[in-house]
Amino acid sequence: MIKTILITGAGSGFGEAAAIGLARNGHNVIATAQLSPQVTPLREKAKALGLPNLRVEKLDLCDPYDMAFAQRWDIDVLWNNAGMGEGGPVFEIPLDLVRRNFEINVFLPLTLTQAFVKKWIEQNKQGKVVFTSSMSGLFSPAKWGVYAATKHALESVAEAMQQELAGHGIKVQTINPGAFYTGFNETMADTAFRWLDDGKNITKRADLRTQFDEELASPFGHFDAQEMIDRMIEIVPADTGKFRNVVPQAVEDMLKAHQLAAWDNQI
Repeated sequence: MIKTILITGAGSGFGEAAAIGLARNGHNVIATAQLSPQVTPLREKAKALGLPNLRVEKLDLCDPYDMAFAQRWDIDVLWNNAGMGEGGPVFEIPLDLVRRNFEINVFLPLTLTQAFVKKWIEQNKQGKVVFTSSMSGLFSPAKWGVYAATKHALESVAEAMQQELAGHGIKVQTINPGAFYTGFNETMADTAFRWLDDGKNITKRADLRTQFDEELASPFGHFDAQEMIDRMIEIVPADTGKFRNVVPQAVEDMLKAHQLAAWDNQI
């Protein structure tokens, strides 16, 4: 069945590629970008690809006028894909950055979701909500804990909503990408160096840079993004499927082992 799908954070990365793939599969896609300079290039790309069913709009979740405008659209699927990440040690990161990460990754997607869910219930419409979570929604690696905390919160929100909305015929899913090589993790690692000060902080810049570089260079940090994009194109419009979707399988296996081991974790 052809769906009308609203995607947030489609100006680059997974969102952009999946928007194109979904449109190629015949769905009507509203791909939204946070920044105005991202809109026209994606519109031109849609035109060049011959995809009149790929509509591109600006949607900055922090802009109340953008948010109000988006809520007028008639859609079947809301895919909350937009997000950002703050890196660095949790015991030292400035709290305003923690609050901002939660605002972008949890509170604003929930704001948009509540608006569409209310409209669907009033219309007696069986819609679907998809959240782009992360492998970090299921474990908390050191120095990535703030981002992981936002994704843990998103997992809880989605799990509760799935139960709450089942009686209304509204489906809820999460997509949990592993560390695919899109540049997102690399730029998240860089964020800590805006505030980390060797004269003030316990964590030293050189030490943290070395840790990040080693982690990002591992095979688990360089999965081919196309695998995730292909799965997203399948998952988002589907009427059936798993609530949680971890990709690739190696990451799902690692997370299951980690969660099992957590029961015996000693202080």
